[in-house]
Amino acid sequence: MTRHDSSGRHEAHGIDSPYAWLRLVVAVLLSTIGGVGMWSVVVVLPAVQSEFGIARADASLPYTMTMIGFGLGGVLMGKLADRFGIVVPVALGAMLLSVGYFGSSYAAGIYQFTLLQGLLIGVGTSATFAPLMADTSLWFVKRRGAAVGIIASGNYLAGAVWPPVVQYFVQGVGWRETHIGIALFCLCTMLPLAMLLRRRAPLVEPAAAMAFSGSLPIRPLGFAPATLQWLLVIAGVACCVAMAMPQVHLVAYCSDLGYGAARGAEMLSLLLACGIISRLVFGWISDHIGGLRTLLLGSALQAFALCLYLLSDGLISLYLISALFGLFQGGIVPSYAIIVREYFSPKEAGARIGTVMMATMFGMAFGGWMSGVIFDWTGSYQTAFVHGIVWNLLNLSIAGWLLSLAIKRRPAAGTAG
Repeated sequence: MTRHDSSGRHEAHGIDSPYAWLRLVVAVLLSTIGGVGMWSVVVVLPAVQSEFGIARADASLPYTMTMIGFGLGGVLMGKLADRFGIVVPVALGAMLLSVGYFGSSYAAGIYQFTLLQGLLIGVGTSATFAPLMADTSLWFVKRRGAAVGIIASGNYLAGAVWPPVVQYFVQGVGWRETHIGIALFCLCTMLPLAMLLRRRAPLVEPAAAMAFSGSLPIRPLGFAPATLQWLLVIAGVACCVAMAMPQVHLVAYCSDLGYGAARGAEMLSLLLACGIISRLVFGWISDHIGGLRTLLLGSALQAFALCLYLLSDGLISLYLISALFGLFQGGIVPSYAIIVREYFSPKEAGARIGTVMMATMFGMAFGGWMSGVIFDWTGSYQTAFVHGIVWNLLNLSIAGWLLSLAIKRRPAAGTAG
């Protein structure tokens, strides 16, 4: 499957080549820079709320719109990547980020700020997640899982790098001036980096497809392609509804327990840091056991960690459980990219991975909101944790079912060609 030159060596610019790894480094830089759109809105929330004189619920609208724009934009940007290559969506994303941040610096009210955040910044940021993940997957076969795990960690790296930087400048010069600075920085760094990715990947058919008579199966795992896509979408929503409970409400949960918001913020930072490790480790694991097994493993471990939140609420135990949750859940989302590359044509990778990533973003948005609703109804987060576990079990069931179908079809594959 890997391309070779006349002397049998890997081509210098081919699959699994040094050039592929260089592209991966550039992609991680782009993902880290472009990921500012997901995190800056959280940092400037207090300043925006204070300046516009609005309630916390209204001040939270920009984040919600960002996630919606991020999800929908991932599908659009993925289709552009499939048709024109990764440079087009990344360059477009850089321009949208620049215009969005510059425009929002002049926003006269929260609704104008919200629209700019969702329609421009959210969509612009989406170009640096799912499309880059799909493009990276096209350049690797032997180490595809590790490569996808590395590029997926760029989003978490953005979460580690950008908040303190944005907060520093907000305190020093104000949020409007900070947005202008971000606009210029994105434009000046992302466009040159995007130009380094001009080369298109040689298309290699998925390994699971090649197992079936050497060509792409019309019905992967026995399903119509659209049906398998929808199953992955449902699984993506389900796992991220469960994932949202700790990630969105951990700070508030610690405050309710009397530990204070600062402790909760430390736990969240620990969770995200462990998430980076998780994505790297699970990427390596998926190279050895495949995407479906990786999804099943990550889902089972995430459910276990959610159950631990129900069993203990001590300060030390919450730190440990949050670290475990980060280590367990970080590899789930990238596994969908591996599954798509195993069972669908590489010509559709951008759109199909973007669609599943959109589902995960909607799951995060719905799960975060629903956990708050449940808390308002019950006055406790215990029921919200149970709610997350139920959704996690749905994800676990889908992953287990798809894996069982894959295992059953393997003997037939072995005799097919």
